[in-house]
Amino acid sequence: MRLEGKVAIITGAGQGIGKAYAARFLDEGAKVVIADYSKERGESALAELKGRGEIAFVPTDIAIEESAGDCARETIERFGTIDILVNNASLMSVLPRRSWLEIPVEEWDRVMAVNLRGMFLSCRAVFPVMRARKYGKIVNISSSRVWEGNPNRLHYTTSKAGVIGFTRALAREVGEFGITVNAVTPGMTQSETQVASSSGNYLAARVAGRAIERVQVPDDLVGAVMFLSTAASDFMTGQTINVDGGKAMH
Repeated sequence: MRLEGKVAIITGAGQGIGKAYAARFLDEGAKVVIADYSKERGESALAELKGRGEIAFVPTDIAIEESAGDCARETIERFGTIDILVNNASLMSVLPRRSWLEIPVEEWDRVMAVNLRGMFLSCRAVFPVMRARKYGKIVNISSSRVWEGNPNRLHYTTSKAGVIGFTRALAREVGEFGITVNAVTPGMTQSETQVASSSGNYLAARVAGRAIERVQVPDDLVGAVMFLSTAASDFMTGQTINVDGGKAMH
């Protein structure tokens, strides 16, 4: 029970990898808030996971400042504090794979709004309570695409590269308050959302070149996120851990 009594907000936890994080956090004793844009997904995840521990769902559009703030306030009202923020929510699987010349400007802006502005607003929303307690854990989910330079979702890859710069700079801004900020770069993971948006050939091709030659599943990411959320990583900040089976090494 490494997270006994800790309170965690996990954005985008209504499905896929975020839901896997929520499940394991509950198993480790945390109180979890699912912050998800979709009421249907959030309520479904809540119903599925509520037997594993203390959990709540707060409908949240992280790209809107008021909504991100409301999520933090409701979490404090429900559980008394916020110890951990996992910035998992992002736009990816719904994005068509296409040349950068074909990306509509509106789509580019929406990706940046969710994947970067949403992270920025979520961090600002939880900062006051973490600062007051002189402790906090922020874990930002980037992507191994930034190491490989994968084509056809240029806006997504660009936003995830921005996550790493954001992580490093924020770590220096909040370190004096005992808050750590780290990132994880997952490889292509066969979550329910990824499988639904990818062909079998594409999924198989993503395994090629890995030192560990098998598909990556959501549970493969949980250990790294858990480590960055516990006291075991209290003297580690501004870092990025790559979890992709050894395809990209840096």
